[in-house]
Amino acid sequence: MRNTVLIPTYRRPQDLSRCLLALQAQTKPVHQVIVVVRDTDAETWQFLAEFPEHNLPLHTVTVTQPGVVAALNAGLTAVTGDILSVTDDDAAPHPDWLERITAHLVADSCIGGVGGRDWIYHGDKLEADSQAVVGKLQWFGRVIGNHHLGVGETREVDVLKGVNMSFRTQAIGQLRFDERMRGTGAQVHFEMAFTLAIKRAGWKIIYDPQVAVDHYPAQRFDEDQRNNFNEIALINLVHNETLVLLEHLPPLRRAVFWFWALLVGTQDSLGLVQWLRLLPSQGQLAGQKLLASWRGRWQAHRQFVISYPVNQTE
Repeated sequence: MRNTVLIPTYRRPQDLSRCLLALQAQTKPVHQVIVVVRDTDAETWQFLAEFPEHNLPLHTVTVTQPGVVAALNAGLTAVTGDILSVTDDDAAPHPDWLERITAHLVADSCIGGVGGRDWIYHGDKLEADSQAVVGKLQWFGRVIGNHHLGVGETREVDVLKGVNMSFRTQAIGQLRFDERMRGTGAQVHFEMAFTLAIKRAGWKIIYDPQVAVDHYPAQRFDEDQRNNFNEIALINLVHNETLVLLEHLPPLRRAVFWFWALLVGTQDSLGLVQWLRLLPSQGQLAGQKLLASWRGRWQAHRQFVISYPVNQTE
């Protein structure tokens, strides 16, 4: 099976260099590497013009719109492999990454998606904790990630992480990344929409901690600055998460989700209980996060109502 690797990138040429060098070192040679670059990203274009490709089958795609969704959809149009593997420009796949991905897809024709662990480095410090539960959507709508901490055997999951996810191109078919995802860069939860759609189509999604990449979270050039609060970024995050879940959950579970989301929530998408928990330590900031979370929920509800008749006819 031929492997295509798709890398969206923006203004991080040093990180991209590390990623491409890791692909050159794969034990299973890559068939095609697609790097999607913004038309205005002069520093990345300069880097690619000087990069020593050697035997790396590098193909560039230009995108004019901001955001990872537009970049990935532009890259999808150029895919020629039987397997599509997506990673970030600030990640470096382990040498056996493509070999392990291919082995899973060859062994079981029902598998549509394969994900694995991203070992996160903050400078020289590695996040080396471990979690057994990874990539699961609980019945009431809470999503458990933990992809960067997964241990144990290969198992079925519901959601993969964008830095380390691969798909059988047959399973993708005409599916595209959801352009309703908000944000001008990271567009958090875009991968949840994609993987849940593939799972709904009847394909198995698996997670294998041995399918690994090293992840060096780099600077973002949008409103989402990771751990720093930004009202717009939080509204976008909650909107994206809520919209995906409203479309995935059946009506009864959708109602339970609304009750849980507004009353409890998570530390990223606050409900009343999470607000009370954070209030002693964060004070007014906790209130800002709660209001932003509720705005994101409401805006997703409105988007869902607009989209729902279309979804029912598909």
